[in-house]
Amino acid sequence: MPSVLIHAPDDPVTLSPQAVKRLLDRGDGDAALLYLALLRRHGDAPPRSLAGELRWDRTRIEAAEAALRDLGLIAPQAPPPEPADESPSYRQDEVAGKLEESGDFRRLTAEVERKLGKRLTTADLSVLLGLYDYLGLPSDVIYLLVCHCAERTAARFGPGRKPTLRQIEREGYAWARRGIDTQAAAAGYLRDYGRKQEAVPAYMRALCLGDRPPVREEERYLLQWLEWGFPPEAAALAYEKTVLKCREFKWSYCNGILRRWHEAGLHTVDEIEAKDRRPGTAPPAERSAPGGPKAGNAWMRKYIQQRRKEG
Repeated sequence: MPSVLIHAPDDPVTLSPQAVKRLLDRGDGDAALLYLALLRRHGDAPPRSLAGELRWDRTRIEAAEAALRDLGLIAPQAPPPEPADESPSYRQDEVAGKLEESGDFRRLTAEVERKLGKRLTTADLSVLLGLYDYLGLPSDVIYLLVCHCAERTAARFGPGRKPTLRQIEREGYAWARRGIDTQAAAAGYLRDYGRKQEAVPAYMRALCLGDRPPVREEERYLLQWLEWGFPPEAAALAYEKTVLKCREFKWSYCNGILRRWHEAGLHTVDEIEAKDRRPGTAPPAERSAPGGPKAGNAWMRKYIQQRRKEG
C-alpha cells in the first residue's frame, strides 16, 4: 500500500498508512496536528519546542505528545532536555498578540522591565512568554523568579549587574522541574535558599577559601553538602583528607569523600571519626603524637594552618 502524500506549497509531508490508521483510530486531533508539525520539521525539533508555532500552552502540547508516544509514533520519553534544546520560539506577531490580549502578561512584562532596568527585546519577550505560556508559570511566580535571579547575580558579580533572560529561563526550568509553580511554593523555596546562602560563608572558611563568594560550580558543591546534612566541620575534615591525598585541594575528590560518608550515614565529625577507629588502633590524639604514624604528615598540617591564616 503506498504512503499518503500531503501536498504542501513548498515541501510535501508524507505519512505512512500505518501512521494514518493509528491517528484515525485514536481520534485525537491535537496528536495529529502535532505529528504533522513534527513531520514538517523532519523530526529535528523536540515536540514541546513547537508550542509557539501551534499556539498551545504546556498542558495541551504535553497531552498531544503523550498520545503520540502511546501510539508509538515518537520515541519514548527521554530525560528533560535543557531549555536551549526544548524551549519554544515565538514569532514577533505572536508576542504582540499575547501582549494585546493578556493584561496579566502585559503587566508582568512592565514589571520585569522595571526590575531589570531595560526595555525587553523581542527575543527577551519570547523567553518570558515561554515561561508564562509554555511552562505555565503564573505571573507572580515569574516575577519572584526574576527578583531571585537579579539578587543572585548582584550578590555574585556586584551591584548593578543584571541577569539575562536566558539565565532567568534556565532557572525557570529548574523551578518547573521542582514543581515550584505557586507563590507559596516559590516563597518556601526562596526561604530555604536564603538559609543555605547564610551557611555558605562558614563552608568557604572551612575549606580555607576565605570570605569571597563561591563561583557557580563551587556553590553547586556546597549546596549539595548542605543538602546531605554535613556541617562545616565535616567539610573541613574532608578538606584535610583531600590535601593529604592530593597535596592540594580538589573539589571533586573532596566531594567523593563526602558522598561516601553520606552513603554510609556518617555526617558529623564524631560519627566519622568513630567509624574510622578500628579495634586495636590508637585514639586520634595518640596517632597524631610526635613520632607517631602521622608525624610524616606534618607538612599537611602546616599547609592547612597557613591556608587558614591566609583566608
